[in-house]
Amino acid sequence: MLGTWVNVAAVLIGGSIGLLIQKGLSQRLADTLMKGLALCTITIGISGALGGSDTLKLILSVVIGALLGELLDLDGKIQRLGAWVERRFSKEAGGVSIAEGFVTASLMFCVGAMTIVGSLQSGLTGDHQMLFTKSMLDFVSSMIFASSLGLGVLFAAGFVLVFQGGVTMLAGLAAPFLGDAVIAEMTCVGSVLIIGLGLNMLGLTKLKVMNYLPAIFLPIVLCLLW
Repeated sequence: MLGTWVNVAAVLIGGSIGLLIQKGLSQRLADTLMKGLALCTITIGISGALGGSDTLKLILSVVIGALLGELLDLDGKIQRLGAWVERRFSKEAGGVSIAEGFVTASLMFCVGAMTIVGSLQSGLTGDHQMLFTKSMLDFVSSMIFASSLGLGVLFAAGFVLVFQGGVTMLAGLAAPFLGDAVIAEMTCVGSVLIIGLGLNMLGLTKLKVMNYLPAIFLPIVLCLLW
């Protein structure tokens, strides 16, 4: 769990710095920064998505994952959690709701390729190098996010701890099923979700990205079937 704890600390520290910077930013500049980060997010997603080799597995993972996510109402649950955090601490921060910052940052920090591969490496081999690298990226991202989206970004550190830590702890149980091909397909699916998140950040779509989250783990099953 060392890599995850370092990642959580990076989000908290980076987000705190972003909140301090926020006071000196105009709304116009904050919006420009946010759109720039969205473009970077889409680029990261595209580069990761190209690592997959089986388009059919990608399609089935997304379709079945979406069905599961809708049945479980994952987006609704995280939105309600974000709304609870907002009610608990304040109505809004810096003109942007805490719930929006929490949900957007949580997804950005947790559905990427580095989260999946890094958590698996950390849990399977004790190699935290990728999560340390991710922590540096998240440190910078959390500064930019917090400067634009406010206090909710800091609460995303809790989601990082639960999701990323959970994947790390369960990696040992899933080890027999995690070959290179499986990890590549999981990375591909996660990267597609990152693209969707970037499009949401640009305001071009309103995808319920959280409802697609189960898709990331479906390549484990599909690779066993063929």
